Amino acid sequence: MRSLRDGQRQVRSVHRQHAQTRPHPQHRGITRGLAIDLGSSRTRAWIPGQGVVADTGTDPSGAYGRGVRPVRRGRIVDTESCGMMLGRIADTALGADRSDAVIVLSHPVLAGPGHRAAARDILTALGPSRAIVLDSARAAAACAGPQDGGPLLVVDIGAELTEATLLVDGRVRDARLAETGTSDLEPGEAPTAVVGAVLDMVMAMWHQDRNGALLGALRRGPLLAGGGALRPDITHRIAARLGVPVRLTDDPATAVVRGAGLILSSVLRHATVAPALPGRSG
Repeated sequence: MRSLRDGQRQVRSVHRQHAQTRPHPQHRGITRGLAIDLGSSRTRAWIPGQGVVADTGTDPSGAYGRGVRPVRRGRIVDTESCGMMLGRIADTALGADRSDAVIVLSHPVLAGPGHRAAARDILTALGPSRAIVLDSARAAAACAGPQDGGPLLVVDIGAELTEATLLVDGRVRDARLAETGTSDLEPGEAPTAVVGAVLDMVMAMWHQDRNGALLGALRRGPLLAGGGALRPDITHRIAARLGVPVRLTDDPATAVVRGAGLILSSVLRHATVAPALPGRSG
């Protein structure tokens, strides 16, 4: 299990990403956008006004001749194949000229600097006017609807990763990651490993929590996202072991890409606002 407390650099990087989603005057005039959830098992894309426009396997057969899946356990391991895959999605969704577009890509909260740098390089190569990389926990929280600023525990159960993230005022307070997911379960096997990973991460947060934020988040009910949240045998066990009700977004498997899409829509709205007149603030 990895945690945000394993390295303080990760804490700072999350806060920088928060700042990067704010509109910048030089990007006014952007009119189109694409949100992408790059997963270990599936990659999904979303366009404002259209919804999910792509939901495809993340090249499980090495279809680009590289002989390896481009994303494993939440990490980009083959930049070239990953770039070709995302390029194909962008070509279909936005066309060849993307100079008036912004592309948003989500990544695991604890993605290392190498993964984030590779993701940003891939997005830049696609030729958008602006590229934004943000963490999946805040994307899932955006999909769940407006928050009151109180603590929120997001549990994202994917094919190869399970993450637990504590958000306070929209910022990451603590995050844990276990390299296990639904694809590690045999057909018909009880999800003991996945549920145990969630409990271990929550208990680790509990021991580190000094301000009661996790307790407040548990009282509100953890927000479950990811394909694993579609499995009642997983969600019911998590609720029973934690002793609290859990909350599901509509279609948890697409919660991250839809949340990234909502953040993208906000960026597009700000980009089309006319600049303030000289000498006036606003």
